[in-house]
Amino acid sequence: MATSLAAGQRQEFARPTSRDDFQIAIVCALPLEYDAISLLIDQVWDVKGDQHPFGRAPGDPNTYRNGRISSFNVVLVLLPNMGKVGAAGATASLRSSYPNLSLVLVVGICGGMPFTKEEKEEEILLGDVIISNILIQYDFGRQLSDRFLVKDSIEDSLGRPTQHIRSMLRLLEVESIRDGVEDDAAQYLQMLQRKHDGHPKQRKLGKYKYPGAHKDKLFDCSYEHKHHGPSSSSSSSSDCSLCAAQGSSTCERSMGLSCDDLHCDLSRLVHRERLAAQMQISDQPAFFPLRVFVGRMGSGDGVIRSAKHRQELAERGVIGVEMEGAGVWDQLPCIVIKGVCDYADSHKNKGWQDYAAATAVSVAKAVLEHCVTPMVTGRDPSSYGSGSGHHAVIHGTVSGSNVVMGGVHSTGGGTNNVRIGDNWGRAASWGEI
Repeated sequence: MATSLAAGQRQEFARPTSRDDFQIAIVCALPLEYDAISLLIDQVWDVKGDQHPFGRAPGDPNTYRNGRISSFNVVLVLLPNMGKVGAAGATASLRSSYPNLSLVLVVGICGGMPFTKEEKEEEILLGDVIISNILIQYDFGRQLSDRFLVKDSIEDSLGRPTQHIRSMLRLLEVESIRDGVEDDAAQYLQMLQRKHDGHPKQRKLGKYKYPGAHKDKLFDCSYEHKHHGPSSSSSSSSDCSLCAAQGSSTCERSMGLSCDDLHCDLSRLVHRERLAAQMQISDQPAFFPLRVFVGRMGSGDGVIRSAKHRQELAERGVIGVEMEGAGVWDQLPCIVIKGVCDYADSHKNKGWQDYAAATAVSVAKAVLEHCVTPMVTGRDPSSYGSGSGHHAVIHGTVSGSNVVMGGVHSTGGGTNNVRIGDNWGRAASWGEI
């Protein structure tokens, strides 16, 4: 977490004077995701009755919430609808209203692959968080007579992440940094839980509580979520001619029922060592140790509810699937940070969504603090305003007389220009970078 001040001291942050002073945007597709990130805002800049509201650019239909997370000015955006098209339109408008954004975090929930496709296979559990290092559009390709062929060659895939995004993702490959992100995310998650449950207007006590390891169920790929015949006296589990038909997977009614309602066969659950180890300690701990995975994310407009199609994507190295990242990816420098709320199969349900949203926003805040740093030229970080030259840059290394910070470069000693991407900014002292 951020280094604390001496006892009794409190760092004050000046309110930004315009939209030009915002460097970070956080984009959410669902109200439940927006609710979660709102609990981790350290300071809200929008004040009712303010004579100088931040507003928005002419023609921008978005509604924004402005605030501070750690030392960063952030703007929150709730998309008008799910999917790539809505995300692309909202991002274009966002860019017109906030021209100095250097990083967009697409934060929320996703479907996860149960296992990574690596030499050392790792288990991904519900509540873990996936960070994208590349996006492929799983609904972009060719429909053949017997299958859909996803186009994910270099010329077909979304653009390569910018240099400073790659630098940030590279940092997350460092074990000590990733451990720090996970540890701080755990603290932020507990902070979020306490803040929600302690609010006088909270509508659901324990909304962001870990649901329990016994509810993290992964069935084998061939076992469908459907009516399984008249073996039970329960009406919801009675015989269904559509589900029983040869070649049919599931009826629409069964999709709205839980595994308990349908009496899904627990003997078809897949054993996972990491989950079993946790259950030996406690089935419902106050906090389950979440993990952060960095890898290839699939993005598309269709919800995946099929273990067969999930496994096809997993064979291509995809470890998570979501619906908005592709709409933002080519418009502004961005990464996708999403909590796993289901396994993208027919057994998926909404029981893990709130917790997964909470873990995602907690990791997002930790990533900002560990991998991105505000850069101020000649001013105290707590007092920047319009024209201060404040930008979000990636932590980097010093080599000789060169400073390299992701997309930010400075050479020599004394005062030098700073280049962010292809734009040369204000003069900066070498020692201040």
